[in-house]
Amino acid sequence: MIFIAGATGFVGGHLRDYLVQKGCEVKVLVRSSAAGKQFLSKGIQTIPGDITKPETLKGILSPDDFIVHLVGIITEKGDTTFQKVHVEGTRNLVSEAKRAGVRHFFYQSALGADIKGITPYLRTKAEAEEIVKSSGIPYTIFRPSLLIGPWDGFTKKMLDMIKISPVTPIPGDGKSRFQPLYIKDWLKCTLKVIEDPGGYSGTYELGGPQQLSYSEIVQIMTESSGRTRMKVNIPMGLMKIAAAVASILPSPPVTTDQLLMLEQDNITDIDGIEKKFGFSPVPLKEALGEFINR
Repeated sequence: MIFIAGATGFVGGHLRDYLVQKGCEVKVLVRSSAAGKQFLSKGIQTIPGDITKPETLKGILSPDDFIVHLVGIITEKGDTTFQKVHVEGTRNLVSEAKRAGVRHFFYQSALGADIKGITPYLRTKAEAEEIVKSSGIPYTIFRPSLLIGPWDGFTKKMLDMIKISPVTPIPGDGKSRFQPLYIKDWLKCTLKVIEDPGGYSGTYELGGPQQLSYSEIVQIMTESSGRTRMKVNIPMGLMKIAAAVASILPSPPVTTDQLLMLEQDNITDIDGIEKKFGFSPVPLKEALGEFINR
């Protein structure tokens, strides 16, 4: 049985549907009965619980469970903090997984995760990794670069901006590099781990077949949408001031921490997936061509 925590997000939503199509038995953690109704028609078992509330996790796991932990946030809101979700939430789920004696624990981290990282997001992702590694449970950790696909937040924000604005702002010089990875390729990698967990133990950095600057990614997205837009570089200092002011909004368009991460390369081995998982991921433009105009 595959147990997914975080099945309603971008990555989790794609994974649960993909596994059901493959004929896998899937159960998902849901925080409310209303949230679980959407899964009933798909034959997916729902388990009420919240990883930030350890009392709700007692007895929900069994020894033959393969745990897929995808719960994460990219911005903090109120008491929903990186520390509470990434660190405490992971500790709670790992604790229950140890009690149940589950067979394997998969954790979705992030490329660049580091205890001494430049942002709380990266530091808490690294803390969560250490909790998983020290659990004594067989584990796999994925550290993907930028994931793109239907419903992903980054692509949606960029397309919305391209549609309504005659110019596209580029924070700073736009030269920091990323390795966009298509969600379909991430799913292929994950299925290989599920089918052969013993063969894929450890930590894996994942990236697409291209190391592209932020500016190049924006250009490819603009062209793929069939539009022409002028790019305008905005000094990073001004962007950070604007982000600080916007932080009072319920859902700020960008945070200062996100801008800090935009100043850093987020890349790994260019052919890492081919060497470790046996296939070549698709380039960004090809991936966008499959879904961008739906």
